[in-house]
Amino acid sequence: MRRLRELAGRTPARRERYVDLLRAVAITMVVLGHWLIAVIDHDPEGDLRGHSALETLVAARPGTWLFQVLPLFFLVGGYANAASLESHRRRGGDAGEWLRDRSGRLLRPTTVLLVLLAATGLLARLLGVEPVQIRTVVWYTTIPLWFLSAYLCVVLLAPVMYALHRRFGLAVPVVLLLLLTLGDLGRLLSAGWLSYGNYLFGWLALHQVGFAWRTGSLPMRPRVGLPLLVVGLVGVPLLTVLGPYPISMINQPDQRIQNMSPPSLALLALATAQLGLIMLLRGPAERWLHRPRPWTAVVAVNAVVLTIFLWHLTAVILLAGLLDALGVLPTPPVGSTTWWLWRIAWLAALSVVLALLVGVFGRIEIRGSRRATHRPGWLPTGLARFLTRPPVRLVLILLGFGATVVGLFSNSVAARSGAYPLGLPTGALVSYLAGAALLRLLRSVPSAGEPGPGQPGSAGPGRPGGGHGRSG
Repeated sequence: MRRLRELAGRTPARRERYVDLLRAVAITMVVLGHWLIAVIDHDPEGDLRGHSALETLVAARPGTWLFQVLPLFFLVGGYANAASLESHRRRGGDAGEWLRDRSGRLLRPTTVLLVLLAATGLLARLLGVEPVQIRTVVWYTTIPLWFLSAYLCVVLLAPVMYALHRRFGLAVPVVLLLLLTLGDLGRLLSAGWLSYGNYLFGWLALHQVGFAWRTGSLPMRPRVGLPLLVVGLVGVPLLTVLGPYPISMINQPDQRIQNMSPPSLALLALATAQLGLIMLLRGPAERWLHRPRPWTAVVAVNAVVLTIFLWHLTAVILLAGLLDALGVLPTPPVGSTTWWLWRIAWLAALSVVLALLVGVFGRIEIRGSRRATHRPGWLPTGLARFLTRPPVRLVLILLGFGATVVGLFSNSVAARSGAYPLGLPTGALVSYLAGAALLRLLRSVPSAGEPGPGQPGSAGPGRPGGGHGRSG
């Protein structure tokens, strides 16, 4: 705690603390939303099963308008990535080096999760657990990884998209919004292939707005926020209650089209309302965040924000499994008074389990923001020199990002009931690990012109709260 207070006290005066608060609020809302709708009970054969309470509580689906905050991650990610790119280029770095360094904080905690899941899946298989059961558990715990695959794509395109922002400003998200609208028209007219680009257009549009916030192209003032809030609050019910889009902002199996995957015009309308509210609250929030206690709490959450995101559904599995093994897992009917009362104890118990997981794995995320600048002893000198060539490094960085994205996305779209030996599709796991290993190797080998260890300007430990160099 003392170290956190010291870290918070070293925050530069120029830092936009509000960005960090939004990230902390967003992760809190995501976790609470998932925990609230998570239902773990027994199937007719007596085995544990998980499903969403929203499948039963149809009337509660408008509540997703409050808990669907993934647009905020891309918004604050755009701000943070713009700040990081600016700082990196002032130091003379190029886009390839920026991408290489950016991958560390994102991939190290993710790799630990996947390796542990694969090892656990192998152990369970050796103990005689059926592959389909293993896959069901692993599928549930890796649900958050679809978001990471999308975010990695956005990060990969960030240098190019930032250059477009510097040249064309807010015209870029407008064009992306038009492309997304075209894709939605295709979905509504049964030409679903037109919407494939929306998986990227929607998140990129929000990321570009983050760029505009950072550079001042979008004034973050109440007089701009109020109209945006009104447009969003009017647009969401028009598009959902009266229009063709589903009310739920979280994917539901009974919906012909979805609002989240890919992002829809209705989700962008919700994001518009959120942006307007953010503008209205910015001034009071910034003043509040200059108090030591609130800011220290925000720094603490941001230091382990990815760990919280990656492990919060694992907490559900661990708690439900423990209670079931003890024979005390409550399974009241969804929506009953008993079920709602159980939610209170459920959230409290899950908070304890997640806190323990963060205590164990959070330090991995913090270390993941640091980059070694020494050549591995096993790497031949000739190969290390070859890897310092800018064109070679850029190609390998792109391959590394591509392989990790393919691996994560392949796992997300793989069958929930697939019979995979380790609970993860083998090809997806190999692709991800190969990409992550390649990027890890490139981070350990300084590129031409970079200082080595012990030289002036060499990379030092990352400092949560010390700048906007972290990912959203």
